[in-house]
Formats: sequence, structure tokens, C-alpha cells
Amino acid sequence: MNQILTPTGAAGPSTPALLKVLAGQSLAKPPIWFMRQAGRYLPEYRALRATAPDFISFCLDPEKAAEATLQPMRRFAFSAAIVFADILLIPGALGQDVRFEVGEGPKLGTLPPLETMRDQIEASTGRLSAVGETLSRVRAALEPERALIGFAGAPWTVATYMIEGGSSDRTGARTYAYTHPEALDGLIDILVEATAFYLIMQAKAGAQVLKLFESWAENLPEDLFERLVIGPHMRIIEKVRAAGIDAPFIGFPKGAGTLVANYVAKVPVQAVAMDVQASAAFGRQLQQTTAIQGALDPLLLRAGGAALDRRVEEMLVQWGGGPYIFNLGHGILPDTPISHVEQVLARVVGS
Repeated sequence: MNQILTPTGAAGPSTPALLKVLAGQSLAKPPIWFMRQAGRYLPEYRALRATAPDFISFCLDPEKAAEATLQPMRRFAFSAAIVFADILLIPGALGQDVRFEVGEGPKLGTLPPLETMRDQIEASTGRLSAVGETLSRVRAALEPERALIGFAGAPWTVATYMIEGGSSDRTGARTYAYTHPEALDGLIDILVEATAFYLIMQAKAGAQVLKLFESWAENLPEDLFERLVIGPHMRIIEKVRAAGIDAPFIGFPKGAGTLVANYVAKVPVQAVAMDVQASAAFGRQLQQTTAIQGALDPLLLRAGGAALDRRVEEMLVQWGGGPYIFNLGHGILPDTPISHVEQVLARVVGS
């Protein structure tokens, strides 16, 4: 396994199944959780969200964010909770204006000067202390056999939003990587530092697992993938380990295709999350050195029916012989029927 860790307190009858798999074990029933498992497909979430004036204030309200995190844990037999937050909290903490427009997604203001953001790195963690309080609240309420996951958007993904001012096809950010390499490297360096501080804080607040979401790893050529994904992820984990944090890492270089193999070879993660394109053979190849997570198609989860049952069984057979975490290849869609989530859980964990 790649950098097997045995986290503090990760031994005993109440050890979360997720931590067992991240330590290299293969379980008869894999742990299961879903990306975006707390969110708009749940009526209780929609009611809770209506009590906050905007999305950012909702994420930074520990009482509400903790409740959102726990809602799916009460309804479903998920093996782990992931803290309710957003990957764009760090830009706001560094001084960039960040807001979410209804029906349009995130909108970011002008990118602040690099020197201004460098001066804000250490202060940014304090500005995100509410996320730490959320984690502490959730850990206190969560059963000991269910793990708690903290996360951050990875530097390249976050940088694309900061550069382009919101959602896009990322071509502007990739072009910027070629035309302004020093400026982009400077921004990535700032985000590496801020992300490491943020994850250290999360681990100290109760996160037992840390995940790096590289949502925009697709369409990067190999040299940019090395520079903007592999290198920054390695540096973040190095800084977290230097702070004495032994929580295992899950890396998610979404859309990276065969470059994922090089990612696993170089980045000391304990698991790699696979997107929906992962083949059976490729997953088994990755399992030789690390645990794998994913890669159920969120569209199939939304569609349901016999095709969903067949795919779940297929995934359990093809990857269940090694360290495997059952999950989606990306986040659960807002219009996913709750009964379809129950359908998957019945097959993975049983009734």
C-alpha cells in the first residue's frame, strides 16, 4: 500500500470501516459514503438551507453546517460523514469576493494581488475556524464506528475559479498557465500553504480522514498535471505530516484518466477516488498500491432500476477483493430519488 498509516485511535472494535480500508484492509462489506451526500436531494436539507440568507453564511454557521452534515447520517447507513462546507471558502478567506448566485453557481471578484494574499495565509485559517467548530460538533454527535471526513479543494481547481471568476470550461485558466506561468505558480504556492493550514485545523478539530478534491484535473497534459496537481498535492501532504497529523488522505484527480497511475505512484495518499470512466482492470491495478474509491455514475444512481442493481453488484465483485470504498464517481445529483440511495445501500451493506 502507498504510505499505509495507522491513525491514532484507529484500532479496536469501534474502528470505522473507512479507516480500516485506508490502512490497507479488504472488507467483506466495503465502507460506503457518497460525495455531496448532504445536500439538495434531501427535503430536510432544503428546509434548513432556507433558514440562511446565503450559501457562504450557511457554510460558516457551525450549528447549521453540523446539522446538514448529520442529516444523511440519520437517514442512511453511511459509513462516514463529510463535513458540509465548500471548496471556495479559502479564496474568500484570502480576501477575494466570493458569492453564490441562485441558478448560476459561484461568482468571484477580481483576483487580489499575490502579495496581499500571501499576507493573509495564516489569518485565513482563523477566518475558517467555523468549519473546525462544525467538525467538532459532528464528531461529538457521530457514533464512534462512523468516520468523519474533512476536505479542501485542491490548489489547481480552486485557482481556476479564482482566475476565471466562476464556473467555465477552464480553458481560460489553462491558457493562463501557459501565458503567465510565474503568476500561476505564485498563486498555487499560496493555495498550497493556505490549504495545508486549513486541513491541519480540520484534523485537530476532529476530522479523521482528509480529502483533496481536484475537480478540474481533466484535459491537463502530462507536464501541467505534474506541475499543477501532483506537485501541489505532495507539498500539502508533506506540510500536514510535518505538523504531526497522521489522518489518511484520499485524493480525487477527477477526469485525469491514465495519469491517475502516476498520481498514485508519487502522491502519498492512502486512497484515490476514481471517476465514472475507471475500468475494472485499472481499478485493480491501482489497488496493488493504494485503496480505491468510486466510481458509480451519479446519473445511474438517479436513473435507478435494474441497471443500478447490476452495476452495484458488478463493482462489488470487480473491486471487493481489495481495499475498496464504495462511492460515486462525482457528487450526488440534486434530483436523485431518495429510494435510489436506499437501493444502493441495501445491496452494499444489507438490510
